[in-house]
Amino acid sequence: MGARAPLVLASASPRRLELLRQIGLDPDAVVPAEIDETPKPRELPAKYVLRLAEAKAAAVARARPGAFVLAADTAVACGRRILPKAEDEATAARCLDLLSGRRHRVMTGIAVVTPAGLKRSRVVTSAVRFKLLGPAEKRAYLATGEWHGKAGGYAIQGHAARLIPWIEGSYSNVVGLPLAEAADLLAGLGFMPKEAER
Repeated sequence: MGARAPLVLASASPRRLELLRQIGLDPDAVVPAEIDETPKPRELPAKYVLRLAEAKAAAVARARPGAFVLAADTAVACGRRILPKAEDEATAARCLDLLSGRRHRVMTGIAVVTPAGLKRSRVVTSAVRFKLLGPAEKRAYLATGEWHGKAGGYAIQGHAARLIPWIEGSYSNVVGLPLAEAADLLAGLGFMPKEAER
């Protein structure tokens, strides 16, 4: 049996790293991809996350030949609209107003490039419903600060869990990486986890 090819996570997200470790896939390296994440005019959410995931995987694969490279990108979508990553409280407040009392979709594009250059990708979608938020609930959530840098201005694994009575689909997808689908994609391409060597 040949030497095991390393796994590289092409993401700056600490949540994605934690999620992978949760299922025993501890990357050999974490190499964030520096790409432009601006949506194209009228770009649909599913095409957007798939394009970014594939671009991130390709960029890091060029820098790390001989590795399995896993990349992902997550977006929160209301209809055809892609919600921004909240970098300030005003943006987070606008996102909460839009999400309050309605369903939305969380989409993650995942992409893998193998040491041989094979490329596979897919989009995973979960549906999420927010309760109708009163002014005090909205203020309390904004005060936590956990919205910062989060797509759609919330983190389901934090305080926002009390605002979300229902989801359909992968929970880990809403956090930022659909674990079952990512593991299946890697396994289908021949990735061997570290435990398999023992």
